[in-house]
Amino acid sequence: MNMLISMITNISLSSILVLIAFWLPQLNTYAEKSSPYECGFDPMGSARLPFSMKFFLVAITFLLFDLEIALLLPLPWASQTDNVKTVLIMALTLISMLALSLAYEWTQKGLEWNE
Repeated sequence: MNMLISMITNISLSSILVLIAFWLPQLNTYAEKSSPYECGFDPMGSARLPFSMKFFLVAITFLLFDLEIALLLPLPWASQTDNVKTVLIMALTLISMLALSLAYEWTQKGLEWNE
């Protein structure tokens, strides 16, 4: 009986939240929100605007650091193995490589947006 009550409560609450999320944004519409270009670009201008190369460099730097940090996520589970010393040495090596590469990017002004 408790399982049935919790399922009914969860389904009804989820349905109510979905309906609110669907209907609430439609009550407050305006010209900019209903246009197909919500990002702030002028839809009447040229579609071939050049992007700054700095944008791509910052994006690649973010992806590299994000992927390297994702490699550190299994570290708490890996530290419960028999060979803890090797795991910690590898983790500290990875963290020091991250710190050195961040320092290099910072000194080369690779993280600044200005051109």
